[in-house]
This record gives sequence, structure tokens and C-alpha cells, in this order.
Amino acid sequence: MDILAHGLWVGLGVGWLAQTRPVPRTLAAATVAMGVLPDLVHLLPIVAWAVFGDGTIDDIRRYAFAAPGLEPGMTPWAVFWSHHLHCTLHSALVAAGVTLLLRPWWRHVGLPLAGWWSHILIDVPTHSAEFYPVPVLYPLTMRGFDGLAWNTPWFMVLNYSAIAVCAFVLWRRRT
Repeated sequence: MDILAHGLWVGLGVGWLAQTRPVPRTLAAATVAMGVLPDLVHLLPIVAWAVFGDGTIDDIRRYAFAAPGLEPGMTPWAVFWSHHLHCTLHSALVAAGVTLLLRPWWRHVGLPLAGWWSHILIDVPTHSAEFYPVPVLYPLTMRGFDGLAWNTPWFMVLNYSAIAVCAFVLWRRRT
């Protein structure tokens, strides 16, 4: 799924939760940030290549919005680091390890971790094998589930329509 949609879905989830208990703004913001972070962090090597190497700002845009097989040609180290950051932050094994490590502070980190987990769970069925399949068992395997590509036009229309409907329902419940 695209970064904006991740943020919107997590924001809707936080809004729904806020109807049942108070959610401080900082905790809500941290949760939405964790919901989009996996896709932003893996862009850092591409940004570094554009800023410090022979890449360009246009290459960052082309990479971020590329269709399968149409990514810009990049230096090998940027490809390597971007790929492994993507795998690490989309791995259920890594997320489970971090969740267990942070368990003593659950009251403070539980909701933001839910934002990260939602990112992983949403991405599994919305990434195809051709374009960033989600390696949920990384580092044991790099294989991912072959789902529906999130950038399929009819799916994007359906996804954003569902976001709009859910936002309307949430808004109506608040008034």
C-alpha cells in the first residue's frame, strides 16, 4: 500500500480507539508515524545516493512512484541497503522481536507498535511478487507473499473510497 494510505488507515484506527478511551496527541502521532515509517526508512539509502552520489532528486521521485521493473538504475550499495531496510522493517519476525523487547514499556509503546504491525499486515496482501513482496519471515527467508499490487488502479480507487467511507462513519459517530 502507498505511504499516504498507510497513514490514513492508521489515523482512522487511532480515531476509532479514541472513541473508547483517551489517546494523547503525541501517542496518536507516534502511532501514525510508525504506520508509515517502514516505507520511509527504506528510502534513506536512495536519498543518500541522490544527495551524496550520482543520483538526482528526480531519481528519488522515480523510485518512490515506480511501477515494477521501472525503478531508476541505482548504485549497488543503495540497492542493497534499501532492500535490506525494506525487508527488516516489513518482517513479522523483526517486529515480534522488537515488541518482546519493548514489552516492559507496553503502556507507552503498545499503540505505536500497533501502527507498525498494521503496516506489515496491510502490506502482505497488497504487494505483488513483482514489486516489493513483503518478506514476513525475514531474515529466515526473503520470500514474500504474492498479493495484489497496491498500485493497481481499480484497487487504489477502492482503497481510497473505503478510507473515505470509514472517515465519514467515524466523523458521524463523533457528532
